[in-house]
Amino acid sequence: MDFNISNRNALVCASSKGLGKACAMALAAEGVNVWISARGEDALEQAAKEINEMGKGKATPVLADVTTDEGRDKLMEACPAPDILVNNAGGPAPG
Repeated sequence: MDFNISNRNALVCASSKGLGKACAMALAAEGVNVWISARGEDALEQAAKEINEMGKGKATPVLADVTTDEGRDKLMEACPAPDILVNNAGGPAPG
């Protein structure tokens, strides 16, 4: 199914694992360029690599904590005009 979102730009917060990563991968599969963020560099870089290997939308990793002003500023500097925002941070504790 074509959602007509190819070549759009998306910020996907807290997206190196779990639901955030799944959202970033689904968007990239539709041809959306995604800026993914996380606090942990290794998982973030691995997620970007996996998304970029899909060969559709491009993933740009941004090492940032979206729950802080500094982290949000860093994300907005990296992608100043997102078409799509997936806010995936600060939810309930796991388990």
